[in-house]
Amino acid sequence: MPRHDIASGSLDGPIPRASAFSVPAVPGVLTADEVLATGRSLVRTQEASGAIGWPDGHVDAWNHVECAMALSVCGLAEPARRAYDWLRRSQRADGSWPRKTLGGMVTDPAADSNQAAYVAVGVWHEFLVTGDEAFAAAMWPTVRRAIGFVLRLQAARGEIRWKREADGTPAEYALLTGCSSVHQSLRSAVALAEHMGEPQPDWELAADQLEHVVACHPEAFADKSEFAMDWYYPVLGGPVRGDAATARLAAQWHDFVVPGLGVRCVTEEPWVTGAETCELVLVLDAIGERSRAVDLYAAVQHLRDHDGAYWTGWQFANKAHYPNERSSWTAAAVILAADALASASDGAGLFREAGVRARAARIADPAACGCSASGPVGQRRPADPPSATDPP
Repeated sequence: MPRHDIASGSLDGPIPRASAFSVPAVPGVLTADEVLATGRSLVRTQEASGAIGWPDGHVDAWNHVECAMALSVCGLAEPARRAYDWLRRSQRADGSWPRKTLGGMVTDPAADSNQAAYVAVGVWHEFLVTGDEAFAAAMWPTVRRAIGFVLRLQAARGEIRWKREADGTPAEYALLTGCSSVHQSLRSAVALAEHMGEPQPDWELAADQLEHVVACHPEAFADKSEFAMDWYYPVLGGPVRGDAATARLAAQWHDFVVPGLGVRCVTEEPWVTGAETCELVLVLDAIGERSRAVDLYAAVQHLRDHDGAYWTGWQFANKAHYPNERSSWTAAAVILAADALASASDGAGLFREAGVRARAARIADPAACGCSASGPVGQRRPADPPSATDPP
């Protein structure tokens, strides 16, 4: 079994793999060798510290975790563990990570709630893939601190403010995409806590409240409706499933999906991106629309480069890659979508399971948010708009 060396802060030793583990393949789209080549393209971007960054070199915890998950799916266990070791070593005392680091130096000291929360998804996924109890135990304090940081940003109604400034000031608003992802993170954290024998009922209540506000209170979030992520993330993260998910996807399918190319990042630009396309593949797989998922996955392969890496996007009016970069998060999303479609690893159902609980308002005191709704209440209405430079 792996050994957690508390003194040195490292994880070492042989890493167990599930007996039925195999690199995913999607027949007619990607072979297992091609998926593995994409995983190896991620390894080539990994720093000696274990960090995996953006094309410009900066690192954020969310994208770093997604890349670690993809490495595990490819059976690249040692680079994956170095990535998780980096998370443990770089976590701050309040449970957060800087929004950006570059070359080991903090370049944006603010803390993003979604970035901090996502470590729970990564750790739970790694445990599902490997069954490694020692790893789960070693990472549990990291997850516990991260969730504590996140929940200190939860408003009374249930939404979670998107960041805390370096001086401790919380953001004035919440983001729908971020809160949808945080919902999945909280569900993963609850599952991990139960496995560790330390159930956290407050976390479960927080997840219930967040689920409710994402599904029922569009007015709680700043208006970012031009971004594809705000369209599909409430489904991907779990709060919206069933008929409501089908209706939500149908309402803007033609706004965002470009036949034969993929998913627009934003409605007004002739620009499809690989990560958004593969996340929508995960959404379609999660709600049982496999045929459309495979077709969309096949369509985005035009972004694949010769060595298995992926271009971030394609500007189809100018017929050029835009931006002119190959991104780690795009490669990671391709791998995770392949695993979901192939059900190759024991973590393949992670995004399906984000919404397995009954879709109902389970808030102990619904009056806490002034609401009697039991389901979605229509399209999101604009909140006070953030500046144009804020992330989606």
